[in-house]
Amino acid sequence: MGIFGSDDKPKPKANFSNVQGGASSTAPPPKPAAPPVIEPRTYTVVAGDSLSKIAKREYGKASLWPRIFEANKDLVKDPNKIFPGQKLKIPPK
Repeated sequence: MGIFGSDDKPKPKANFSNVQGGASSTAPPPKPAAPPVIEPRTYTVVAGDSLSKIAKREYGKASLWPRIFEANKDLVKDPNKIFPGQKLKIPPK
């Protein structure tokens, strides 16, 4: 008995004749996709609204009103003074 097992015959070599060519292994890796840009929604203020009421409706938490205020500083100078008809940007959560 030899080092190859029960007989001294070498094992058959692998057959790679059915392997198909593909992309070059030297090609640079694909660039990761850019994250999607999420645009703020728009909300039109109605009578009786406040930033905290809008935050409660949009985010489920009235305490998130500063997020809406910050997104609308160009339009809203005082967070306690918003008016019916104003169009506010509602940033994503």
